[in-house]
Amino acid sequence: MIILKTNHLTKRYGKHTVVADLNLTVQSGELVAFLGPNGAGKSTTIKMLTSLLPVSEGTVEINQTTDVQSIRQDIGIVFQESILDDTLTVKENLLLRARLYGKQAVANVVPVIDKVGATEFAGQTYGSLSGGQRRRVDIARALLNHPKLLFLDEPTTGLDIQTRSSIWAMLKQMQTDDALTIFLTTHYLEEAEQANDVYIIDYGQLIAHGTAHELKMKFANGVLELWSDDCTALMAQMPSDWVARMDENAKVVQASIPANGNVVDFLDRYRQSYTDFEFRKGSMDDVFLALTGREVR
Repeated sequence: MIILKTNHLTKRYGKHTVVADLNLTVQSGELVAFLGPNGAGKSTTIKMLTSLLPVSEGTVEINQTTDVQSIRQDIGIVFQESILDDTLTVKENLLLRARLYGKQAVANVVPVIDKVGATEFAGQTYGSLSGGQRRRVDIARALLNHPKLLFLDEPTTGLDIQTRSSIWAMLKQMQTDDALTIFLTTHYLEEAEQANDVYIIDYGQLIAHGTAHELKMKFANGVLELWSDDCTALMAQMPSDWVARMDENAKVVQASIPANGNVVDFLDRYRQSYTDFEFRKGSMDDVFLALTGREVR
């Protein structure tokens, strides 16, 4: 079942087009990564998808409706910046927000606190919490209305790797247990590896779409490093579609290898020509840089 669909979604400010003719299709229960460099139009798109910003052209359909009030009942949003009160406790914050949704949401406060693993600090003020604890509470707030679709705008920014891993384990568990659909923006591209589907935009336009595996096969090269006493001879043995360079002083050859390159066969065939090797498969970082360039924005 399709939970989210956009048709030719466009946003203009005067003559400036920020998002252009964007078509997205998200299946229920999927984790979708929405990627792009700074200024690509990600935040503008999220605001249009969540009805926080009017569209210039096109439509947004969530759970088979374009009605804004119905859409807002079916979504939860975790913003980059928290909207909770530092001086209230976790439970007080959530009860205050829940009353905006009605009795069902109020009854859901304790269950969502438990679901996000916040029971131990539910009585602490929000302002006294660590970054990871705050993020769990932010997610709890977004789950109060039992959303079918959860939007996460860079949810793990600024968190250490242990906390990020913990947050991700929690989100994946929710996706599995509750069939929750998650639409994610992130600058940690390794997080996109976990997605069922990936969209990449740049300058407001869709430039790539597919699974992480499909995108890596198409756009990312692997890197093979070989240590050898005769780098020149080793270079001569490499396939013509491998882009290689050598550092004779360090006695190392580095080769950029297409996704379909047969590294295992090469290593086996020429194992007498090198003393050691390292191989790294292409990553989502490589995909992103290949598509959007390396310049800082």
